[in-house]
Amino acid sequence: MPNTANAKKALRQSIKRRLHNRTQRSALRTAVKKVRALAASGDLEGAESAFRIASKRLDQSAAKNLIHRNAAARTKSRLSKLLKLAKQQPTTAPAE
Repeated sequence: MPNTANAKKALRQSIKRRLHNRTQRSALRTAVKKVRALAASGDLEGAESAFRIASKRLDQSAAKNLIHRNAAARTKSRLSKLLKLAKQQPTTAPAE
């Protein structure tokens, strides 16, 4: 437990920052999962729009040092590759 007034305030601030960062990181992870889920289900239009949102969130998170900028770039690259592969997959139409 903190003893000085400075340490008490620092503890309050760190708790507040931690809670804020957790919500932001959770929202970021949800956005990335949404892209992956839509790409896996075959909804390419939805996946592309979700990718744009996730890409923006990744860049914002990297700018605020929530995640490392290289981690953001790596995640965007992997999502982009996933979408590219999903577009190349032949669409399976029901045989008549």
